[in-house]
Amino acid sequence: MDRQKKIVSMFDDIAKSYDLANRVLSFGSDIVWRKRACKKAAECYGKKDVERVVDVACGTGDMLQFWQKELSAKEYLGVDPSKKMLEVAKEKLPQFKFIEGYAQNLPLKSQSADFLSITYGIRNVVDRMDALKEFHRVLKKGGVLVILEFTKREKSTPLDKAVEFYMKRVLPKIGGFLSGNKEAYEYLPNSIDGFLTTEQLVKELRQSGFEIEEVKSYSFGISTMFIAKK
Repeated sequence: MDRQKKIVSMFDDIAKSYDLANRVLSFGSDIVWRKRACKKAAECYGKKDVERVVDVACGTGDMLQFWQKELSAKEYLGVDPSKKMLEVAKEKLPQFKFIEGYAQNLPLKSQSADFLSITYGIRNVVDRMDALKEFHRVLKKGGVLVILEFTKREKSTPLDKAVEFYMKRVLPKIGGFLSGNKEAYEYLPNSIDGFLTTEQLVKELRQSGFEIEEVKSYSFGISTMFIAKK
């Protein structure tokens, strides 16, 4: 099994407990991060009546709910390669449309979306540059890309070390207890260590044709928001 398929299989395994684990492990902070990102992106675009909002690596569909509160779109579409995640999403949120697909090969027409988001998912895309180019292709001119992600951090301060202790020692135990899959939650901190810094992701976005509108860190740099325009 190749690396990308292995990652998707892991998310299949934790789909049923995914929402609960997110709330518990982030102490509910992920809700605040998502709300702020949607609000800021809407301000950047300048209008709230739009054709289509796409959330890539949508998981169980959480981000679409925040988009719906911020925008008035004709279609809210979630895309994810995990069948099990999509099963949960379709049952939980039947008002939205969901399709199976990979970030690096989106089954969508060019210039068909006003907004495109990927929250805590770009880190899991093996062919990341291909995905960023796909995001650029699918967005309309002037369309907005939103990324929320755990970027690689410097580990020089006591706070950095406390965060690392939580991520590597505490989080896998709690996540494993809630999901029955400790390996999946050991993958999370390891994937962050193997990911990009904030500055490196900004560089890749620019290389993919995006103009950076705003970059902001939340919760002592644990989560970072990137807003970019085509």
